[in-house]
Amino acid sequence: MPDMSAGAALPKPERPRAVTALGNAAEIEAQIVAAFGGAAPGLVLVFASDGSLIAPLTGALAARFGTACRVVGCSSAGEFAFAGYDNRGAVAIAFPAAHFEGEAVWLRRLRDHAALDWMATLRAASARVPDRPGRVRFGILLIDGLSKREELVTATVEATLPGVLVLGGSAGDGLRFGRTHLAIDGESCPQSAVLCLMSTDYRIEEVVFDHFTPAGQRMVVTEALPEERLILEINAEPAAEEYARRIGLPVADLGPRAFAENPLLVRIGRRHFVRAILEVTEGGGLRMMSAVDEGVMMTLGRAEDLTGGFEARLAQLAGPAALILGFDCILRRIALEQAGLQETVGRIFHDYNIAGFNTYGEQHGGIHVNQTFVGLAFLQGEDDDAAQL
Repeated sequence: MPDMSAGAALPKPERPRAVTALGNAAEIEAQIVAAFGGAAPGLVLVFASDGSLIAPLTGALAARFGTACRVVGCSSAGEFAFAGYDNRGAVAIAFPAAHFEGEAVWLRRLRDHAALDWMATLRAASARVPDRPGRVRFGILLIDGLSKREELVTATVEATLPGVLVLGGSAGDGLRFGRTHLAIDGESCPQSAVLCLMSTDYRIEEVVFDHFTPAGQRMVVTEALPEERLILEINAEPAAEEYARRIGLPVADLGPRAFAENPLLVRIGRRHFVRAILEVTEGGGLRMMSAVDEGVMMTLGRAEDLTGGFEARLAQLAGPAALILGFDCILRRIALEQAGLQETVGRIFHDYNIAGFNTYGEQHGGIHVNQTFVGLAFLQGEDDDAAQL
């Protein structure tokens, strides 16, 4: 395990910051520059539901912040910065160069399974961002959320960078599921992932939370197309029909709301992980947002308290957070909004300085999951002020 206690719990003059920017592209750029211009950032992350903003915005910001700063962005299914969910503009997060240094690299050609190339790229980045006394390394992973390659990418990163805490999210496209966008300093690349390998003197802590427990109704995948993440049969019955029967709905009523409230769970080791459903296909199959295979045993998930457990987990942090970088599944957002909990979520994000984006999937510990909040807390001293703008 990495030493995540590097850096004393003392106030730091420069802290990670986040801002929500609204308006047209020029107005969004101006607001971000105004918010971060005096911060001398070493890394800026940009998330926007409008994917067409990502490449030009990261390029413009890279020109404004200079060569010492990398600007990395991806399209999303919504954003948040110290308030509730939004999708009207962009969220930007700045990590000051005084406390953060690192690299941003492309992992290209996801459909080609180019794992050997990715490993070479990751090893080179690791050599440029070595371990140093008093600091801890971490990785931020952004993956094309329509590539169906998150499991392979995440496992490759975990194997190549042992001991480095890596987490992230799958880039989205609202609820359109058409095309995602990723960019580094204005350069975009389809069918790719980005790994930001960083070093900091902040203490860091991982936050992982989902709100489901097994409901006891076990099912087995009896026919599937793993490469397409497609379940054709469950218990030797058409997948959509069997799933709908189990949750007490007609097939015609299956959609994002039903999927958000009734996910499938898979047990790995001692834990259950969510395997979310993307859509019902024309042939009556279930297209998933994570890997599937024949013979896999699944169970329905039962929703627990959507916000109470989340806030309780945040209250257990080893110290107050200057910022929590959050990756929150779009299906969690749907469930929270349907439950009328937008204000509660906004208060929690405000109280704990949480900023990030809604994803098509989340990555942590070398695995790809769904309907989970995954976050990285940057812990501050007791006397630090919040980093909200």
